[in-house]
Amino acid sequence: MTFPRTRTGIGIDIHRLEEGGPMILGGVQIPNEYGLVGHSDGDVLLHAVIDGFLGAANLGDIGAHFPSDDPVYKGISSEILLETVFALVREKGWNPMFVDATIVAEKPRLAEFVPQMKLKIARAINLTQEDVSIKATTTDGLGYVGRGEGVSCHAVVTIQRSE
Repeated sequence: MTFPRTRTGIGIDIHRLEEGGPMILGGVQIPNEYGLVGHSDGDVLLHAVIDGFLGAANLGDIGAHFPSDDPVYKGISSEILLETVFALVREKGWNPMFVDATIVAEKPRLAEFVPQMKLKIARAINLTQEDVSIKATTTDGLGYVGRGEGVSCHAVVTIQRSE
């Protein structure tokens, strides 16, 4: 059986916003009166990227690897989760090629934090910042994001078989 040399995976994550908690996106703490709620640090960007990697490598999903009912992962940095998944993907013979993610949030404005997010992700998965694309958009006031109830992220990850 031959394996495809290149694969693409899609990751999507959504977390509720709550007053007073930290907002961490792409491993970067964003000043904001509301934070993301999750069993870990609630980093929707890294969670979507993780699921993208897991999907591309056909290794299940983030919940299968880091169950939300496991106290080991309570409050854990999603950077650690990404590094763990990256090691697993590499162990299975895959290398990252490109990450493209879109954060959907009504507030705060995220453009000034994007370079830091790109750098953190690139370093964690052994890519250059040019190989990591992060965008932010709003819903123009529509739905749960528009009402300020949550933040979502969509990520596409491309991997290549190691030679």
